[in-house]
Amino acid sequence: MTLPLEKIVVLDLSRILAGPFCTMMLGDLGAEVIKVERPGTGDDTRTWGPPFAGGESAYYLAVNRNKRSLTLNLTHPEGKRIGRELARQSDVLVENFSPGVAEKLGMGWSDLHRINPRLIYCSITGYGPDGPYRDRTGYDMVVSAVGGLMGITGEEEGGPVKVGVAITDVTTGIMAQGAIMTALFHREKTGLGQRIDLSLLETQVASLANIASNYLVANQEARRWGTAHESIVPYQAFRAKDGYVTVAAANDKLWLRLCKVLRRQDLAENPAYSTNALRVQHRKELVPILAEEFGKKTREQWMEDLVAEGIPCGPINSMESLFRDPQVLHRRMLEEVDHPSIGKLKLTGIPVKYSEVKPCIRRPPPLLGEHTGEILRDFLGESDAEIRRLREEQIV
Repeated sequence: MTLPLEKIVVLDLSRILAGPFCTMMLGDLGAEVIKVERPGTGDDTRTWGPPFAGGESAYYLAVNRNKRSLTLNLTHPEGKRIGRELARQSDVLVENFSPGVAEKLGMGWSDLHRINPRLIYCSITGYGPDGPYRDRTGYDMVVSAVGGLMGITGEEEGGPVKVGVAITDVTTGIMAQGAIMTALFHREKTGLGQRIDLSLLETQVASLANIASNYLVANQEARRWGTAHESIVPYQAFRAKDGYVTVAAANDKLWLRLCKVLRRQDLAENPAYSTNALRVQHRKELVPILAEEFGKKTREQWMEDLVAEGIPCGPINSMESLFRDPQVLHRRMLEEVDHPSIGKLKLTGIPVKYSEVKPCIRRPPPLLGEHTGEILRDFLGESDAEIRRLREEQIV
């Protein structure tokens, strides 16, 4: 089956998470992704472990499927020549160098736009290519603090905490993929590529959604709520006998159903809890009552009762229970592929399903430089003797 991005060549100069997450999604849709890595060391995440499998870190394996790896020394004049020639033949380039580095390597937007006007050049930075924070290094944890996310994450009476996954990096990668698809569509109309500029900070600010709006519209400062919601009660996790269950009684009808499940008609009839606005107002007295009730049964018992009444709910899963969840398995969010050093490798599946095409994992995450020779032959027509010379001189 033909995939939407088949024959689209993506030159991936990015590393760590935001850029590789973006290019992985493009690869899932059929793009030919050439992952350019430093000879000898490669992507930083190759060493970010334990855990490791077959010499590869789990972190690296998570976001680098459907790519080919080329090791290339872009600081060497001949390495620059190879990089520029690959860019001339590419449709998309993704980089997340610090501002100014790509230009020093001769791989900046203006350099490459001259030799390939159709190139879509996606630049991901921590804070943007200009402004007072231009030269700061952007890591997810730090940017999530600066961008307001960490300040609203954590228990109500506790300190700020980071989200359990580098979600600012991930959302930036998703934003970048959407921007690249938009630029490809624009190119179909105009024949021209363009530069895409996005940063972790701007993505994080945009992702604050209603929390930012509460402040901008009503000057309401955000605060930490743990698993609770500042505008809906009850909408949080409760501890059952054997773990936690989340409950979202997001309107008054669901509240009455919850009271029925809890066998607390008195709560349903109490005028202090009759509307969501009143429940929010009386949160401090109501939530402890609900918490006491939820402690009387197991998660499985509560799930059975809540689902039967159509109340949105779910257990707080560990990774073990998540990847045994019947819905997760049914929707093919656990895939298994053959890897040259690991054997059978389990990966998360592709989340978007299409009626007319079927994105798939065609390649496992590559070993460092695994495809250097074939890329130089396929794209540049280099001979075996020339490839040997490039290797000997540590250009590749």
